Amino acid sequence: MNGGKAAAMRQRRYPSDTTRAEWALIEPLLPEPACETRTGGRPEKHPRREIVDAIRYVVDTGCKWRALPADFPPWRTVWGFMARWAADGVIGQIRDHLSGRIRREMGPGGRDGD
Repeated sequence: MNGGKAAAMRQRRYPSDTTRAEWALIEPLLPEPACETRTGGRPEKHPRREIVDAIRYVVDTGCKWRALPADFPPWRTVWGFMARWAADGVIGQIRDHLSGRIRREMGPGGRDGD
């Protein structure tokens, strides 16, 4: 999958793991992998969905980065992606896009069912 290598996806087991529908919304909002840009870069070792799931796990549980369960990519890798995406404004863009989508789906008045 990534860089021509077939990476085995970890088993989905946590409430914070993305559903297929959530991933379909989030994936297009992530920046292009460096290895696919004109300037190039190393292929990513871990599937991005696993990176996103690990970030969501830390946010959901409040655990320390170093306490990330071993079935996720290494904590330093996950933290590195989160830090780069946050510094580049990607996290905020995802938040804004998804909250805007929720507001549009709720319609005028901003309350579901009112």
